[in-house]
Amino acid sequence: MYEKTFPNKRFKHTLEFLQKHITTQETIFDLGVPNPFSKIMEENGYTVKNTTGEDLDNNQNALQSEDYTVFTAFEIFEHLLNPYTVLQNVKCDKLLISIPLRLWFSPAYRSKTDMWDRHYHEFEDWQLDWLLEKTGWKIIAREKFTHPVKKIGFRPLLRFFTPRYYIVYAERA
Repeated sequence: MYEKTFPNKRFKHTLEFLQKHITTQETIFDLGVPNPFSKIMEENGYTVKNTTGEDLDNNQNALQSEDYTVFTAFEIFEHLLNPYTVLQNVKCDKLLISIPLRLWFSPAYRSKTDMWDRHYHEFEDWQLDWLLEKTGWKIIAREKFTHPVKKIGFRPLLRFFTPRYYIVYAERA
């Protein structure tokens, strides 16, 4: 996934947000298979468990069977058809979620070769807020941030000042 580019700024921002709200004594259940950011969390003292690649739209058993105190989903919800059901099945009282924001100058992302690498949802911040509210979560902290790309063009220029990511920390209401 990160063969040509590594999202250093995004990972740094996400780690700082995580460290601000979650202690290393917590056990994190990270939605998605082990990935470079899971490793970064572990290198910074967090205990991290990941899902195993199951289709989370149809199977939320891992959310109920694992033992964890914090739920995280970093750039995962946009791939799910049904994030509502996933949020209903989270069994802890704290969560951190980040999503790429819908950009008016860019269409929804769709890989032509990887069925898992497609965005079903292109969220605006209020949509994630509403989803969390409807599933019983209260947002404690939220941030938007940019993630410029090193390319030349109109869209890369817009990415310098248009927030691309939205991250929230929420607790069960």
